[in-house]
Amino acid sequence: MTATTQVPEKRTPMPPRIDEQTGSGIPFTRLVSLELRKLTDTRAGRVLILVTIALVIGVGLIGTFSGKATQDKDLNDFLALGSLPLQMLLPLLGVLAVTSEWSQRTGLVTFTLEPRRSRVAFGKWAAALVLGLAGVVLAAVSSLAFTALADALRDSNPSWDLSWQVLLGTVLGQLLYMSIGVAFGMLIQNTPGAVVAFLILPTLWSILGSFSWAESVAHWADTNRTLSPLYDGTMQGDDWAKLLVSLLIWLALPMIVGIWRMTHSEVKSA
Repeated sequence: MTATTQVPEKRTPMPPRIDEQTGSGIPFTRLVSLELRKLTDTRAGRVLILVTIALVIGVGLIGTFSGKATQDKDLNDFLALGSLPLQMLLPLLGVLAVTSEWSQRTGLVTFTLEPRRSRVAFGKWAAALVLGLAGVVLAAVSSLAFTALADALRDSNPSWDLSWQVLLGTVLGQLLYMSIGVAFGMLIQNTPGAVVAFLILPTLWSILGSFSWAESVAHWADTNRTLSPLYDGTMQGDDWAKLLVSLLIWLALPMIVGIWRMTHSEVKSA
């Protein structure tokens, strides 16, 4: 009998495991640019942006041609008027930035391309803040234009002085409103529910705060009151503490719970 020798099979070596810590992943700036594209490429996003621009121009025209000669608006007044539509409408884009992943069933693709959902969450937040800054630039440019228009048409000799406190307060206030919109979107994850909650809950709280038995609490928990000195550039004393408490209620708590939900929610493709 002849002995047979078995030749060991030659195995193809397995590729080395990719270390998650050393993998570069998608750059954060690319995530932000993608989220900005999502917001501006959809019909809802475009409509909101166009309506916001139209309202900024509309309130500027109303401020230019309304009132008596003794009530002519200056640069501060036009900036305050232009900021109103931004406070109401632009944060809805922050809501849509988050809820679109669930309402449009795109979450499976998004979280497959970037499994680290926390980075996606912060990318959406950053994209909303960029839009908020763009809105402030729009309000500033429109306020300059309408101040010049009022001076030319009504010879009102308006004041062109704009303190850095008012400008900084307008920027910070708009960024905070955008952040609150993002927080509501992360918390609720449903577009109609998050939009209604963002628009209705603060309004209802403001109405309750008008009653004497809730007024003392409203001074610390109503963002409409705590953000007003920030926009006016008159923050002093305990105004900062009141603002901090209101932001803990309406921004920090929803954001923390919302990020946890976003990173743990089940994603469905259909």
